[in-house]
Amino acid sequence: MTQGGRANKAGNVLEKTVEGALQGHGYVQVGNNLPKKQKLAYLLNSISIPRRYARQVHIGPGIYGTDIYVDFYIIGSPAIAEGLIIECKWQQVGGSVDEKLPYVNLNIQNCYPAPAIVLLDGGGMKPGAITWLKQQVGVNQNLLAVHTLSSFIIWANHNL
Repeated sequence: MTQGGRANKAGNVLEKTVEGALQGHGYVQVGNNLPKKQKLAYLLNSISIPRRYARQVHIGPGIYGTDIYVDFYIIGSPAIAEGLIIECKWQQVGGSVDEKLPYVNLNIQNCYPAPAIVLLDGGGMKPGAITWLKQQVGVNQNLLAVHTLSSFIIWANHNL
């Protein structure tokens, strides 16, 4: 398997773990079989399911004018009535994920329709990149938190 293939597999494991946490807190996935560009409307209109989420949701254009797809869009958290977006970033060895964090931050600030949490894990990101993104919480009003997987689980146990 190529390094990129291993990275994608590891990132998918992170997303599946987040999905397990959501389901453990009573959230139901909706729109799984829909095209990505139809998921947001379906998610927002599925009011008969109070706690719901969708994966790989198109939310519109980003700062470069290209389509943005978020990892998770959650509706129904009593703590975050307007919805919550979760982005998962896994980097096990040195690579380019941490170099993309300013782009992610600017999109969260300028283009995301709901507050966001970013999960960073894998142990391979530059410490300065993680510190920088954490410093953006509060500066970027739409960035609620930056978590590792374990700190996200603790946060979810209190807020989802």
